[in-house]
Parts: sequence; C-alpha cells; structure tokens
Amino acid sequence: MSIKVPSSILYPLSSVRQCQGLGFLGLMLIASVGVTNCRQDMHDQPRFEPLEANAFFSDGRASRPLIKGTVARGRLRLDKHFYTGKIDGELVATFPFPITKDVLKRGRERYDIFCAPCHDKTGSGNGMIVQRGFRPPPSYHIARLRGVPIGHFFDVMTNGLGAMYDVSDRVQPRDRWAIAAYIRVLQRSQNVAIEDVPEEIQKELMKQ
Repeated sequence: MSIKVPSSILYPLSSVRQCQGLGFLGLMLIASVGVTNCRQDMHDQPRFEPLEANAFFSDGRASRPLIKGTVARGRLRLDKHFYTGKIDGELVATFPFPITKDVLKRGRERYDIFCAPCHDKTGSGNGMIVQRGFRPPPSYHIARLRGVPIGHFFDVMTNGLGAMYDVSDRVQPRDRWAIAAYIRVLQRSQNVAIEDVPEEIQKELMKQ
C-alpha cells in the first residue's frame, strides 16, 4: 500500500520562499503606487507660481507688487558717495574710505580679473579681448581720463558706458572703489616725472 505525501510537506522551504517572493512583489506594487501618487502631489503643488494668474486679487496677479518705499534687507544705501560715486548728482573727487596698501592690492587683484581682459594690465586698452576683435576701450593714460574725477570710474563700473557693460552684479561697491584706486596707480605709473622716482631707481633707469 502506497501513501502519497504532499510536496509541501516534503519541500517546505521551497513553499516558504515562494510565499516570501509573492509577498515582496505585493509590497513593491503597493509602494510604487504610493510613490507615484506622492510624486504627483509634489509635482503639482497647491500654490501659485510667480506671475501666475489669481482671481482673488483685483488686478488678477498672484505675485503682489512691492509696497511703496519698501527696502530689501541689507539694501538701505544711504551713503550716496559710497554707493553711487556722486553727491548731489555730481561725480565725487574723493574716495569714501582711506586707500591703504591692502586696498590697492585688492584693487589690482580685481582689476586683473574683471578689467584687464579688455583694458590690459597697464590700462592701455589692448587686452586679449581687443586683440581678438572687440572694440578697444580708451587708454587710461590719455589726458581726458587722467583728469576725470575718481567717481567717473566707479560710475562706469556701476552703470556701464558705451560698449562697456556694468559689473555691479559681480563686483561689490568696495571692490569697485579699490579698482578705481588701482587705475589711478596705473595712470601714475605711466605718467611720472623722473624727479618723483626714488634716487636708487633713477640710477637704474639711467643705465637703461
């Protein structure tokens, strides 16, 4: 007499693994549905996008205009001399802070980065951009630019002039003043009398 034994009894481990596999697939299916729904909620959030229409306000705009007189934090620029290079609409002839050796070193560093590509490192207006076909800027060493108030250079860096775009979004006001100070150094270096040079350097120059 033969007895048939169910395979589940003979091979219990295989059955358990099959059940575990089915359970895992079920959990993955549920999780995928949940993640899909969640992503949809995050993708289309219940909020207004910038400049989106909104019937709640009389002008139909979701983005509200600034209240008159609003000043952003850190943007209250009361020192016109420092922030504009002008006083009562006139270009200033003085710096808004003392010019030290460190200021000049900073000015040279910023000049070499932002100005030298067009103006070259001597300020003669023959930088690499010009050598490749860009419109040349005037030399800093012409009489007109040697005689302008220092506020002129700050104003041009702030607002641009002619073919030059402004650099106010890349160079902070203090650094613009430092660059202006360094431009004066360049002008002085190319227009100095021999009597103003230290004696030991005069001797070296005379040998050349």
